[in-house]
Amino acid sequence: MIQITIIGSGNVAQHLIKAFSASKIVEIKQVFSRKKEALLHLIDSEKIVTDFQALEPADLHIISVSDNVIAEVSEQLPFNNQLVVHTSGTSSIELLNPKNRRGVFYPLQTFSKNKQIDYSIIPFCLEAENTADFKLLETVAKSVSTAVYSISSEQRKALHVAAVFVSNFTNHLYQMGQEICEENQLPFAVLRPLIQETADKINTLDPIDAQTGPAIRHDSNTIEAHLAFLQDENKKNIYKILTQSIQHNGKKL
Repeated sequence: MIQITIIGSGNVAQHLIKAFSASKIVEIKQVFSRKKEALLHLIDSEKIVTDFQALEPADLHIISVSDNVIAEVSEQLPFNNQLVVHTSGTSSIELLNPKNRRGVFYPLQTFSKNKQIDYSIIPFCLEAENTADFKLLETVAKSVSTAVYSISSEQRKALHVAAVFVSNFTNHLYQMGQEICEENQLPFAVLRPLIQETADKINTLDPIDAQTGPAIRHDSNTIEAHLAFLQDENKKNIYKILTQSIQHNGKKL
């Protein structure tokens, strides 16, 4: 069994605990959390430590904390020459303290604590400083997922920016759509089939070929009617910017 330690107790850390708990070749040796009770619903109490000095060597140590404390956490680890990785989409591998062997174990997915996820389809983006360590990361990732990629730090930055566009920004637009519905006594559920179909299209079409709506048709009458309807200046400005971007095919406005 490959012994791993997970350092952190947030969304990503908790999902990794769930995923690895079901793996047949990975054993969670320890989990670090500043508050033990944050993880008691996921793992046995004796495996949870609250002091960095209590961390023991393992085959793999996964730091799953906020980007701004990755360097600090990696510096506090009480051992040398162990394989230590972080799960950040934007931070370089070099952010980790060089006293240990360094790598990246980035699961590309949006995580919420109470939302169940099919881990087998989550893309894991891996990076390591040597071939042997990469092979270990690959083995660990493949124990829970069928989508494993070798991605450099620079490529991972690009991927993370792209992910913000297709996930975080899109979800914010869902919120705006929900607000418009609620302000006009409409159930947001009416839009759910449209949202699902829009997402499903890109399984068979490139996004540029799947684009529909008044902007791509240059339907100025509908566009002006929508802008006249919108009273919230923020929503109106976003509508204008996205309309212009679609009409210019993503080129400079």
